[in-house]
Amino acid sequence: MRRSLFRILKREERKPKEKEEKEIHKGPPKTIGLIIDGPNILRKEFGIKLENIKEALEKIGNIRVAKVVLNQYAPQGLIEAVVNQGFEPIIVAGDTDVRIAIEAMELIYNSDIEVIGFATRDADFLPIINEGKRKGKETVVIGVEPGFSVALQNAADYVIRMEGKSEENEDYEE
Repeated sequence: MRRSLFRILKREERKPKEKEEKEIHKGPPKTIGLIIDGPNILRKEFGIKLENIKEALEKIGNIRVAKVVLNQYAPQGLIEAVVNQGFEPIIVAGDTDVRIAIEAMELIYNSDIEVIGFATRDADFLPIINEGKRKGKETVVIGVEPGFSVALQNAADYVIRMEGKSEENEDYEE
């Protein structure tokens, strides 16, 4: 039996006593706009797969916009994997944070998107989470330890903690 590689926590479930994973949405599925901080999340040492991120978000709603922001040093194989998974790669010369912020603001002001998702560990995006909530969007942060910002987790409506590679995770496929 395949073990889930993520856990979704809703705000009220983030107490020490965690509940079992369950379907989150009720009624019609919510529309999700997702931005992945490629250099921060898609590292070999974490072993996070794009299909696992998609699987986790599908428990909340339907992904309508999915972008992966990468720097100019991203290997061609990674760019091809992003495209093959149905994500839009955005290649940036220099720091990716500014481009992520621009893409996030576009999603916040897109009336067709109900939920904004960020796959990052970086607390730099806390103001964007707060702006999304001010504009009535639900927010999701997807991250992995080490370095998953506690402030970011506390600000978001949903937190998805991915499990990366480890000796304990026997079901992880290379």
